[in-house]
Amino acid sequence: MNGRKKICLKVAGLGCIVSIIVFYPELAFSQNNQDLRKEIEVLKQRITHLEEKLAVQEKISKQEAGNTENSDKIQEALSGISIQAGATFIIQGVHNANGDNLSANGEDVTDGSYSADITLEKKLGDYDKAFIHLETGSGAGVEDELAVFSNVNQDANDSDDQISVTEIWVEHYFSNAPLILTFGKFDPAGYIDTNEYANDECTQFLGHIFKKSPAIEFPDNSMGLRLNLKPAGFADVDFVVMDADSDWEDIFDDVFIAAQINFKPAIVSRTGNYRLLGWINNRDHTKWLDIAKNEERNYGFGISCDQKLTDNIGLFLRYAWQNPEVYLNGEDFSLEQSWSAGLQLSGGLWRRNDDVFGLAFGQVFPSDDYKNAQDVKAESEEHLEVYYNFKINDHLTVSPDVQVIWDSYGCDAVNGDRTIVVGGLRTQVDF
Repeated sequence: MNGRKKICLKVAGLGCIVSIIVFYPELAFSQNNQDLRKEIEVLKQRITHLEEKLAVQEKISKQEAGNTENSDKIQEALSGISIQAGATFIIQGVHNANGDNLSANGEDVTDGSYSADITLEKKLGDYDKAFIHLETGSGAGVEDELAVFSNVNQDANDSDDQISVTEIWVEHYFSNAPLILTFGKFDPAGYIDTNEYANDECTQFLGHIFKKSPAIEFPDNSMGLRLNLKPAGFADVDFVVMDADSDWEDIFDDVFIAAQINFKPAIVSRTGNYRLLGWINNRDHTKWLDIAKNEERNYGFGISCDQKLTDNIGLFLRYAWQNPEVYLNGEDFSLEQSWSAGLQLSGGLWRRNDDVFGLAFGQVFPSDDYKNAQDVKAESEEHLEVYYNFKINDHLTVSPDVQVIWDSYGCDAVNGDRTIVVGGLRTQVDF
């Protein structure tokens, strides 16, 4: 109730009293008419009481208006936010585990792990976007039971259920140029060495070798800058520079720099991706054959290709090489090169349109300098992986997965060079 209504009510009440005095003065001031005087007093009290109620109502109305304004601001802040959440559960059993902590006869081990992810994305105006990725998990799976150059569970997040901000960045789209600028904390492998058919451990291959090349020395997620240029429809260029040791200290002393050009020709009437990349990691490295030289840098190059052949068949290929002469302090080995190749079949071939079958094979080759410095066999390590992604419904998929590793750890594991077989089951839940 507003102040104007309060004034009207007061005037009306006073008008009644004045009218009685003006038109019936003998009643208003008669000593014999005490009842009328009492009624006038009662009327005045009622008017005062009504004014107090109006004041309370006015205060409540202002509070409600303020709450509505705050609610509108909250709704405005939340509008346009896209939220995605998912959880991945993995059980893997290993035949002939060869980790250093196991018996010489090898062991059969079954372990589990899980990870959970929440991403929030919001458009900021016409040309900007913000992104946050929260992650948690528990369990190393069977990875700590194996001695290998490239391990078997890329999804394992052994953080003991501690929530971490995996990524947080902002992105600007230039209105007058085909250029995108991304700045913040991010995963460099999200932009470099990507692949359509071997890039997502939650729905595709689980082995590290098939997620990203083990012969590229990517830093952990850290502060960095990424530029994406799309000069033409058939190609685009990515450039990444970031803190190489991911410690957020002296960020320009140790820098990781990578560049990638992606050609997108139309082959067999379908678009593919043919990526060429090069990188430098400026952290202090040590030479295998001359440990006095401990301020060396690492560098390398690679390719990552994927091509869709039909609506239901796609192929991929990766290759990478890096400086074989150096290693980071604390590392037990270094790799010189790696390659992997495989195919993905859509379930449309057998009338299960949303199912996916994947098959891949790859090798990792240790450095010759590592081999000579450590006087070890350092043979190549071979990996095979097969998975089937079975869609239960829009929120649940189940994936049996089998991996085989030959010549594990280059035939130099303490518990022998036996063939390792890993069988697993992955469950992906999308909320």
